[in-house]
Amino acid sequence: MREYAIAKRLSAPVSLVVHSLQDVNFQLSRGRPFFLDILRDGVALYSLDSQEFVKPSPLDPAEALEEAKVHFGQWFDSANTFFRMAQLARKEGFLKNAAFQLHQATEHLYHTALLVLTLYSPKSHNLNFLRGRAEDVARDLIPIWPRDSRFARRCFELLQQAYVKARYSPHYSIRPEELEWIFERVEQLQREVEALCQARLASA
Repeated sequence: MREYAIAKRLSAPVSLVVHSLQDVNFQLSRGRPFFLDILRDGVALYSLDSQEFVKPSPLDPAEALEEAKVHFGQWFDSANTFFRMAQLARKEGFLKNAAFQLHQATEHLYHTALLVLTLYSPKSHNLNFLRGRAEDVARDLIPIWPRDSRFARRCFELLQQAYVKARYSPHYSIRPEELEWIFERVEQLQREVEALCQARLASA
């Protein structure tokens, strides 16, 4: 991030997704698209002669559909639970806790979209990262978080920070109007993710 934002030596932010070779080969043996893309398009920066990728197996459509259904049931229900907890916290006046619950709802909605649409989601709590990954595969999600105003950018950053700071920092604060705007955005994300996933499951 320093090389991108301050030193300007990178033209785009860089993030890491880490898997062991054993896990990569396991996913290749199951025909998972994300890992097939890595094998096809990736560039090896370093390797040992003894380390090899297995030959990928074709993805079974019925198995993929069943896995996507399981992901949807697990992650979308979890996102809805966090959203309802956020509503309760707001009603009771616990704004910081509501912000944390909204972070969790948003994180789980992005995991839902990625897992249903691609059968893969990186293990991350970073909403900037997850948002970018999800918007790459579902462009309809982009307008949900406007980037054209300082208020919108600040609200998303407050949501992003809520995972840690809303729980642990005495300096974290969020105004009612900011929280309300985030609620509206997360509710819109909820509707859009559900529609995208239902469409994918129905077409498989």
